[in-house]
Amino acid sequence: MNKIAVFIKENRRAAGLTQEEFAARSGLGLRFVRELEQGKETVRMDKVNAALAMFDMEAVPGRKDDE
Repeated sequence: MNKIAVFIKENRRAAGLTQEEFAARSGLGLRFVRELEQGKETVRMDKVNAALAMFDMEAVPGRKDDE
């Protein structure tokens, strides 16, 4: 989940959005956005995909990387 957290945070900032603005535009709660960006491991995938959809992306199955 860490890669997704970094992706969301970096792209949100690049878009010039605060967490509050991002939450409002994506239809997600502010608490969820904060937890997602902090790398919380137990989040709902439908909500993760709603956040990623803001950048025309989605989470898909893939091989696990060694970080």
